[in-house]
Amino acid sequence: MTPYLIAFRAIVWREALRFVHQRERFLAALVRPLVWLLVFAAGFRAALGLAITPPYQTYITYETYIVPGLCGMILLFNGMQSALSLVYDRETGSMRLLLTAPLHRGFLLFSKLCGATFIGVLQCYAFLFIAWLFDITLPPLGYLAALPALVMSGLMLGALGLMLSSFIKQLENFAGVMNFVIFPMFFLSSALYPLWKMAESSELLHDICALNPFTHAVELIRFALYLRLEPHALLWTGLSLLVFGTLALWGYDPGRGMLRGKLKG
Repeated sequence: MTPYLIAFRAIVWREALRFVHQRERFLAALVRPLVWLLVFAAGFRAALGLAITPPYQTYITYETYIVPGLCGMILLFNGMQSALSLVYDRETGSMRLLLTAPLHRGFLLFSKLCGATFIGVLQCYAFLFIAWLFDITLPPLGYLAALPALVMSGLMLGALGLMLSSFIKQLENFAGVMNFVIFPMFFLSSALYPLWKMAESSELLHDICALNPFTHAVELIRFALYLRLEPHALLWTGLSLLVFGTLALWGYDPGRGMLRGKLKG
């Protein structure tokens, strides 16, 4: 077994064990979207009046419309939680030991990203199963077709958290940054209401939402659940992953950026 494979397995396994030991994190990841599903479905179902709109071409309920957005919420919060653990590891010295390993820094960070994405995807499928128990069903093959979209979106949002963690000096500052990033990204997206509805009220709001990487991640999942590929969403999600990953790699360079003094201390 090569050193890279051993390191990859160890890092992913460590992330999985950390998640297993934090049961409240798993419960929060499931309860949060379920509450939003019930509350927003009750409040917005009649207001939006969803009808024949792409990618569905058939009448759908508001519940089935927001399920992909809530999957994106799970991945977004999981990415930020993973980034929070990185800040903690840096303060305790674990991150310094990891980055001084005789392996490429990009591979080590990618392994952390894969571990966080794996956990996020599992949480999404647990949420989809519970939604199915509440009779909120999607095309059967859509659950399988959504797997690549969930992985791509999870990697992109995890890379965003990784990038943010590389520029945060203290653990206490991370909560404020999370709120500053999570809620604007979530509400200024198509997670809860379609873009064409936003355009009816404000073109500026529509344009902001259209530029939001989270919107494209949600649309990628939404189309995949209905057995369709959205090339535009796939392109922008992939480009966002590349940009966030590159900035995270730069931020975790021990010889430059915010970590110069931290990794030497």
